[in-house]
Amino acid sequence: MFGVHPIRTAMVQLQDLLEPVVETAGYRLVRLRLIGGKTKTLQVMAERADGTMNIDDCAELSRALSDFLDEEDPIEGEYDLEVSSPGIDRPLTRITDFARWAGHEARLELTAPDGAGRKRYRGMLLGLDGNNVALEVQGERVSIAFAAIADAKLVLTDRLIEEDLKARERSKTLNT
Repeated sequence: MFGVHPIRTAMVQLQDLLEPVVETAGYRLVRLRLIGGKTKTLQVMAERADGTMNIDDCAELSRALSDFLDEEDPIEGEYDLEVSSPGIDRPLTRITDFARWAGHEARLELTAPDGAGRKRYRGMLLGLDGNNVALEVQGERVSIAFAAIADAKLVLTDRLIEEDLKARERSKTLNT
């Protein structure tokens, strides 16, 4: 029987606390990490609804989070706050990300080896099969339970870069 990991539970609680602040500021939380070391770093990765996040957005969200964190003080000890965009080769953190980015190459790492003895996959995202992520790996369709995925991100390809540039241009046009 597996127990609940206390650090994971604390991160879920912190995410539940910070996500409304991020959304109120006009963004969507992509990923939240607290990295230990001599000085802890709270990494907040976010984006606008259209998938963009520029330096001004990062500064705006950083101010909103700093004000909230100073008032609520949910993290013990000293830490640095780091706010960033997901970048082009973004992490895939929600099940909807796998449908949204279908047609692009991704790298997945599982929490444990699967029935085939594999822990890592790289292939073309095909979308979702219920709560499973569909991936084409070396010409074969593979279905992986979303709950079994420890880490996933897009692979930087020419097609992904081209699509990102087009999205930035659309965003500029809409915001001017």
